[in-house]
This record gives sequence, C-alpha cells and structure tokens, in this order.
Amino acid sequence: MGALQVTLGVIGVAVSVVAWGMFVAAVLRQVRTIRLGQPDPTRNGPFLPRLATLVKEFAAHTRMAKVRTVAPWHWLVMWGFLIGSLVLFEAYGEVFVPAWHWPVIGDWAVWNFVTEVLGVGTVVGGVALAVIRQLNHPRRADRLSRFAGSNFKQAYFVEAVVIIEGLGILGVKAFKEASGLEDQPLWANFVSGPLGHLLPANPDLVSVMAIIKLLSGMIWLAVVARNLTMGVAWHRFSAFFNIYFKREDDGGVALGALRPMMSAGKPLDFEEADPEKDVFGAGKIEDFSWKGWLDFSTCTECGRCQSQCPAWNTGKPLSPKLVITQLRDHAYAKAPYLLAGGRKDMAGDEIGIVGDDAEARLAKIDVLALAESGRPLIGGAEEMGVIDPDVLWSCTSCGACVEQCPVDIEHVDHIVDMRRYQVLIESNFPTELGGMFKNLENKGNPWGQNAKDRLAWTEGLPFEVPVFDGELADDVEYLFWVGCAGAFEDRARKTTQAVAELLHNAGVKYTVLGPEETCTGDPARRAGNEFLFQMLAQQNVEVLNTVFEGREPGKRKIVVTCAHCFNTLANEYPQLGGTFEVVHHTQLLNRLVREKRLVPVAPIAEDVTYHDPCYLGRHNKVYDAPRELVGATGAELREMPRHGDRSMCCGAGGARMWMEERIGKRINVERVDEALGTAPTKIATGCPFCRVMLSDGLTARKSEQAAGEHVEVVDVAQLLLAAVKRGDEQPAKV
Repeated sequence: MGALQVTLGVIGVAVSVVAWGMFVAAVLRQVRTIRLGQPDPTRNGPFLPRLATLVKEFAAHTRMAKVRTVAPWHWLVMWGFLIGSLVLFEAYGEVFVPAWHWPVIGDWAVWNFVTEVLGVGTVVGGVALAVIRQLNHPRRADRLSRFAGSNFKQAYFVEAVVIIEGLGILGVKAFKEASGLEDQPLWANFVSGPLGHLLPANPDLVSVMAIIKLLSGMIWLAVVARNLTMGVAWHRFSAFFNIYFKREDDGGVALGALRPMMSAGKPLDFEEADPEKDVFGAGKIEDFSWKGWLDFSTCTECGRCQSQCPAWNTGKPLSPKLVITQLRDHAYAKAPYLLAGGRKDMAGDEIGIVGDDAEARLAKIDVLALAESGRPLIGGAEEMGVIDPDVLWSCTSCGACVEQCPVDIEHVDHIVDMRRYQVLIESNFPTELGGMFKNLENKGNPWGQNAKDRLAWTEGLPFEVPVFDGELADDVEYLFWVGCAGAFEDRARKTTQAVAELLHNAGVKYTVLGPEETCTGDPARRAGNEFLFQMLAQQNVEVLNTVFEGREPGKRKIVVTCAHCFNTLANEYPQLGGTFEVVHHTQLLNRLVREKRLVPVAPIAEDVTYHDPCYLGRHNKVYDAPRELVGATGAELREMPRHGDRSMCCGAGGARMWMEERIGKRINVERVDEALGTAPTKIATGCPFCRVMLSDGLTARKSEQAAGEHVEVVDVAQLLLAAVKRGDEQPAKV
C-alpha cells in the first residue's frame, strides 16, 4: 500500500461518508414526505401475490417489454445497477490494495464472468438508452416524441454515470490483468483480458480506476440526494415499492373499476360524510393517498403514457406524464410547509399553524414552500394552478397511460379524484356536464328521455321481446341489459335489435327490464360526480338483486352491449353489494357460434377493420371474441396500427361524449383517419359510444370527400346477423 493508495483511499472514504450521509438523510426525508398522503390500508397485502408480481415485473421486465426496442438495454442497466453495487463496494478495498477482491467469490471464474457481462452490458445499455433518447428527441418530433417535457439534463447525467460505472468495472479488471493481479480464463474476462494485454503493468492504475468507479457512484448519490424530484434516478429504488403496492394485488393494472372515493383510509359514506373533516376527492396535494405520492415520486419521465394518450396526440394540453410530474414538483415544494404542520381549510385560511407562536413557526418555513402552499391544485395560469382545468377535463379515462406505464403509476384514479373535488365541492366543471347530470338525476339517462320509451327499440321486430314482469322464470338464462344508448340512440338501437334477434334465433332465454332500467352511472362517475353515481348504482343494485332473488351466484347472469355498462356492472357494482356474472354481447355471441347455435351461412365479402373499445379491451382484456366473430362472418379483418392494448380511444370515455372538443383535432376524426388507412368497407366495433363517435367522425370525413360513401360503421353483432341470415331471406342491412 503506497502513498498514492493511501491518498486515494482517504479521499474515497471521506467523500463516501458525506455522500452516503446525504443519501440516507434524503431517503428518510422522502419517506416522511410520502407519508404526508392519506392512509390507504388496501395496499397492505396479501404478501406473497404482491411479491410474486414484483419479482416477475422487475426480473422479467414484463411491463418494460411493451416497448421492445428499449427493454433489453434497460434490463442490462438494471441488473448492472443491482449486482454492480457489489462491484462498487469492492472498490473500497481496491483503492487501498490493488490486488484486493471479495473473499471466496472473487476468485471464481463464474463471478468474474458475471461482472464482465455486467460491465459490458452497462456500457452498451447506457449508450443505447442515450441514443434512443436522442433519436426520439422532441427538437425534431415535437409532440410525436414521448420525451417532450422530460428533463434531459437529469436523464443524461444518470446515463453518463451508468456508462462511467461500466467502464470503471472493466477498467479495474483490465489493469489487474495487465499488472498480473488477476488470472482468469479468457471466457471469464472476454473483454478486460485482451484489453489488459494492451495496457501498462502498473498496480497504481488499478487504484486510479477504482477511485473513478467509486467517486462516480458517490457523485451520483450526492446529486440525487439534493434532488428528491429526480424520478429518473429515484425510480431505481422507489419502483420496487410502487410495483409491490400497486392497486391490484393479483398483478393487474389499475383499470376496470375506479378506486372508491376514500377518506381517512375508508370508503366515503355520503350519508355520514362531513366536508369540513372528510376528504372529497383531491382538492389539495395532501388529499392524495401515500400511494399517490409514491406514484409521483416514481415517475421516470419515460413518456410512454404520453405517447399513447389520445388527448396529447390530438393537440390537447393533457399529458399524463406532465400531470404526474407537475403534481410531484408541487408536492415536494409544498412538503416543508406540510411537515411543519401547516394546513388550510376549504376557504384557504390557515388552521394548522395557529396560536401565539404561529408567526415564529411560519418564519422557519422556506418562503418558496409557503408560496407553494397557496397555489390551487386546479386553476388556470392567472390563478397559478398546478393543473390547468383544460388538462383535467381532456382525459377520456381510456387507460392507455396506465396500461403502458412500466412502474405501475395509476394516472386515471388520480385524475378522477381531482375531478371529484371539482364537481362535489367546487361545483366547477364544463357547462355541458350540468345538463347531463340533470338528465341522469331526473330521467335516469344522459339523453333526458322518458323511462317509458326504453322499449321503443322493440318496435318492428318480428318477435316479442320478453320484459321482466316481477318474477324471473326458471328458464331465463340472461338478463339483457340494454343500456341508455341501446335504448335511446338511433344508431345504437340497431345493435340492440341485432343482439335481440341473434339471441332469439339461438334459442337463448332472456328478459329485459324495460322502464325499470336506469343508467349504470358510468358517465357520472368518470366525470367526478361520485354522489350521483352511487345514487344510480344503488338503485340499480336494488333492482337487480330483486330480479335475481333466490338465484345462486353462478346463475345471476347479465349480457350487455355497452362496454361502459359492462365495466360498471362487472367491476364496480360489487363495491355496492351487487355481484353478477356479466358478459359482453361479443363474448356470448362468439360462444353461441362455437356451439353451432348460430351458424353463419351467408359469408360477408367485406374488408373490415375492428376498433377496440377502451372499456372492453384495455379495461377488461376482451380482445379475441370480437375478432373471432368478425372472422366467423367471412369478412377479412384488417388491423389498424394501433389495436389491442395499444388501441386508440374514440374520444367518448370519461364523460367526454357529452363535452365539446374545442382544442386540437377531434379524437374521433383521428381514429377514423387511422381506420380509413386500412381501406375498409366497414369499421366494426363493440360499443355504442364508439359507434356514435366513429360514425360522427366518418360523416365529417365524407363531407370533406376524404372517405367513400360506401364505408360505414357497424357493430360486430350486425355483421354476424347478416351472416346468419338464410339464403332465402333478405340479408339484414348493417
């Protein structure tokens, strides 16, 4: 051990003490900050399923693999960081004693091979990620770049440290080989071995490379400790916890049912709720749960959510990524005020730091934190709001962001929580929603139609549609939930009639509720009116439980044509005591075709492209049944570029169907343009909302002569009905 080794070693240890101290303090500060969120006991278990999900997602990179060009390089960097940490700590010995290595394993050829692969993989992976970031730089692609709005300096810093660490690993091994301090077979040191033969034999250079490897890691620790909002770095630690504590303990993403409205860790009971004490959605950053704060802290700014967002891709101000990062920056800027006990009431008056020493306590808080505490969570630029109202109300709740996020951030739940506060407490929402809320409350449907007209769709059918008369016959297998669109919207009525006729032809015994049916409440809930949703849902649950009274769970079956009704009945009504077996009409019809109860005998010689409804596909993973039905009709299926779990929204979800689209390109027109790119004669779907939106978009394109008059939008059920018509019958017009 020479003077150089002692000097470098002392420098390394001294810097490390400071860096590790800063880092540990930062971790504790971050934990205290995250705990400022509301309690959420639903994340506590079960342990083994959550652990299994964590291991699968990080070890196999199942979520990251949704972008295959990135996954292998990130996988190399991730394992380089995890296992490479052992190599980093080895540098403490190598600085003082160049020949030092870990006892026992340090001499193993297998261990040396692993570290060699890590060194090479980290360098290659780091360079690849930097190149990918450059190739997708927003200076050229603008909104097409998923990195638009991301912090490039932070990302490049992290990638630079990654590359330096990898070079440090290989450099130490190479100089050990050059100095005769390491004797490993070529397969173990396949890069550093040959490189070592080109380098000078000087043990001092081993210590120099070791200190470079060590100090780069310490600089990284110090920098991230000073930047708690540096998600691109902190996700290396927080992602494990964020994945483990994801909403669904079975490993599913936070789609389907919305998270119930919570207060103090319990579902909010509106009959006992007190706006002065209870949390109604999220009106302040501290109203989010601790898992929400963990979400904000974990965002890596990769922009996968942004690249899939229909609002962002049509010129709207909403970017799911920027929503999360804006909430993160606000949360950490306001945290010193909250940690000091600061709290304001609904009128904005201070109620946390009060008393004789209030001024002295406030004086100790950073002025920037005090200023941040006065910002409204939702507000325009003139109000210095954290989230602009146009951003909040642009969301279609399609779930593309949640589906794509590699670290399981729950964007839709957070957006709806902010909407809940705006609707229930502030009464601040787009004017168009006022009419919809009124119609739902007074008429039980968004269109404001009379309940007695819910059976108007049955007129003209060549058979009688059975209507529930107070007692469900034993041979009735399904309750056919028609839905508001299926009952009142002219285009959706054709779907309802087609499904009824197909069920009749297949001999399926079913009944409908008629005037007893009411809106499931989906548009109210997605718009933030949780109170109205619960009123409608409780009414429906009571009716449905009465209809199925005396029937065991396996025989309480509902078939539904609307993807939104399907999702609400199947996934959200159990929250209110209504548990039923709900199937989508495409699933039931596909089964009937397989069972030969419906036999297509008149093939449709059409080119069909299929649009996946968000609430059927992404939210409920029903992708195959509709496509199999299209194939069964004899039509040729032509997939759009964005389909399956990457399908683009039609623009109707999140109650957007009842809101004007004033910013950017209309989402339905964007989707129709993509559909027309497949040169179809028919655009098929499985949801009345989608059919309305796509039909309107197609009409717009036809008026501009950008689409042929022969192209039309239909439901899959209509295609099937035309195909099962006998040769001596007039084919149904679709």
